[in-house]
Amino acid sequence: MYIAEAAALGRRLAVRKIRMESTFSGVFQKQGDWYMAYVEELPGANTQGQTLEEARENLKEAVELILRSNRELVDRELAGKEVIREEIRVRI
Repeated sequence: MYIAEAAALGRRLAVRKIRMESTFSGVFQKQGDWYMAYVEELPGANTQGQTLEEARENLKEAVELILRSNRELVDRELAGKEVIREEIRVRI
């Protein structure tokens, strides 16, 4: 791919909103009447719930909010800049 083609592709990718689906490790621990929950791979993604199901749902929401917020911060930082944005797959 030529540099001009890569730059054009980067501009198209930068304006397109990329939706992703990922899998994370949720950790749940009962403490008294509550379930504490966090995601191993995403610092700051933690919550609680009175039931295990509530903790699961709250944790999903916390992850979504963190990822959406991070994307918005990067979008603001990159506004007006020529970038190449692409998916990166990692298997561990």
